[in-house]
Amino acid sequence: MIVRGFVSFGTLIGLVFILLFSTPVDAQTYFFDDFENSAESVGKWEVITGDWQVADGVYHQLAAADPWQASMVAADQWSSEWEEYTIEFKVKPLTEGDAPVNVLFRVQDPVPTVWADRNGPNTHMYRWIVNGWTNTESRPYMYNAGTSQMLAQTNNSLVVGDWHDIKLVVTKTGLAGYVNDVEMFNIEHAQWTNGRVGIQAYSGMMDFDDFIVYGPSGRKSLPVASGPNPKDGTLLLDTWANLEWRAGDFAISHDIYIGDNFDDVNNGAESTFQGNQEGTFTVAGFPGFPMPEGLVPGTTYYWRIDEVNDAEPNSPWKGNIWSFSIAPKTAYDPIPANGAESVALDVELSWTEGFGAKLHTVYFGDNFDDVNNATDGPVQGTATYTPGTLEMAKTYYWRADEFDLIETYKGDVWSFTTVGAVGDPAPANGDVDVTQTPTLTWMPGVFTDTHEIYFGADAASLELKGSGNLGGESFEPGQLEWNTTYYWRIDEVNNANADSPWTGPLWSFTTANFLIVDDMESYNDINEGEPGSNRIYLAWADGFDNPAINGSVVGNANAPFAEQTIIHGGLQSMPMSYDNSVWKSEATLTLTSTRDWTVNGVNRLTIWFRGSSGNAAENLYVALNGNAVVNHDNPEAALRTSWTEWNIDLTRFADQGVNLANVTSITLGLGNRNNPVAGGLGMMYFDDILLHAP
Repeated sequence: MIVRGFVSFGTLIGLVFILLFSTPVDAQTYFFDDFENSAESVGKWEVITGDWQVADGVYHQLAAADPWQASMVAADQWSSEWEEYTIEFKVKPLTEGDAPVNVLFRVQDPVPTVWADRNGPNTHMYRWIVNGWTNTESRPYMYNAGTSQMLAQTNNSLVVGDWHDIKLVVTKTGLAGYVNDVEMFNIEHAQWTNGRVGIQAYSGMMDFDDFIVYGPSGRKSLPVASGPNPKDGTLLLDTWANLEWRAGDFAISHDIYIGDNFDDVNNGAESTFQGNQEGTFTVAGFPGFPMPEGLVPGTTYYWRIDEVNDAEPNSPWKGNIWSFSIAPKTAYDPIPANGAESVALDVELSWTEGFGAKLHTVYFGDNFDDVNNATDGPVQGTATYTPGTLEMAKTYYWRADEFDLIETYKGDVWSFTTVGAVGDPAPANGDVDVTQTPTLTWMPGVFTDTHEIYFGADAASLELKGSGNLGGESFEPGQLEWNTTYYWRIDEVNNANADSPWTGPLWSFTTANFLIVDDMESYNDINEGEPGSNRIYLAWADGFDNPAINGSVVGNANAPFAEQTIIHGGLQSMPMSYDNSVWKSEATLTLTSTRDWTVNGVNRLTIWFRGSSGNAAENLYVALNGNAVVNHDNPEAALRTSWTEWNIDLTRFADQGVNLANVTSITLGLGNRNNPVAGGLGMMYFDDILLHAP
């Protein structure tokens, strides 16, 4: 028996020789990250050391002690063929003192993992210290096999709390560095010319944004507005807002759309329009500017900037829609979070005060209606509350009302369960796009003997659907309606315990308005043969056991076998390597559910996919029932390095004889299935295979 968990030797050797990156054909932008999508950014960077995280549209370095806090552009995002390029990014230092910003480039593997290794015998890299020596000097260095050499020295400092523009131009023969467009050095030096790039924070905290690397012929033009400030999704604590953005490359003026209705802003409704502005700054919620009456607490506002240049035929360039919210008058962000499980018995409750709140009233108990209907409680000045010692395995409810000296704002009712209670619901509480035939599961409480299952579409009148003994923690509600919210609760019973029964928390989920063929969420890493094992490569039959005729391998080499970083939706996607030196690479899922592809008039198959940098150009195809094949319109689809939506009209399969009411299998492949020819290597990711109605 062949044991999965490691790639085969032949496949491994093939993957070693994959080119790490191929230059985009439409521009010389080698790498770009604006950190607006944290899921995508995670796959673009390799953290060497430090506390790096993508949040609020920037790349944070939050540690402060270690002098070597480095993050590199990931190896599969970079090519050793790139020897001439320009690096640009924005940085905001957050700490005073000797906490300089550093640019790493021409870094040969292995990348140093500790500070002392910068002068190690295996280290070969260049490093530009932008503002070192207590924020007074700028120096580029070369580190080469245990030696270091300072290449230049200039006076320079960065203002803590301000954004600064950093630019480094690297050619085969020289280096030039700029801070806020001021030249720091321009020298000739090229001990070696290739190697990766990255950033380093020396003993300090700082934010990075808009990191781009582009080739000698310039970066790809960015005609749309970008770099919103405040960042998309920001929560503001005022009734007005300063709005700034970075102009598109061709803009002469800017049309502003802003309002509290997404559709109005998206459609360019006249009520949201302010046109022909020259600058890249405006104020919202102030007389003489958009929303002159002031911004409303608890409201989300949407805005977009269209770039205008009447001399350009493609003008105006419609901008992305950004948003910001004004904090509500009501209490928000409770701790513990609403619906929290396994809360300690001596917990202290807290929350974020409502906008302008001066006093607070807290209502607490183990009955939802009592807490929801309570009035005239005692007021307090702090946004914390200690309920005293609580009972195990119990659900509690609480509410915080806010008073701003003029009006009282009733808060939402929040809940939590203490340690020992029923918990860990699947689908998770609040989940959306859940299959219409779910299996509900949960973790029993520590005292339970039997359980009662309540379920329905009306939260106020759930029906008792069944009961069971310990060990049977699952329930199948049957075929549910599309795009409908359902509620459920598990009450637990133990007749030997005086506190029984225990009423469980109310959970909910919303079914999808589409059918799910495979969203890759059900797969796990449990050993083959053990109860509950559902490894992704067991479901998707690949070429692992037949490498001479099928060059695909599904799953990562080691657990987790499903991909948990490069994802489109949910928590997982399917990784699949391909080696078309054996003519084709494909993987097949035999369908045990979602076999009727006519339900609710579905007429479109959607598959989300992306390739990796360095992929060989290959055709992408999907086959149903083993023979009906549809090819992607782009014969080089494998070169797409961002998530791409592929929509296929189901009539294209029906015309090839597929009975859409009984689809037995789906195959994803690379190559020419009907006329195989030898091809190249690469790695693909697939996610969210769905069926949509018109």
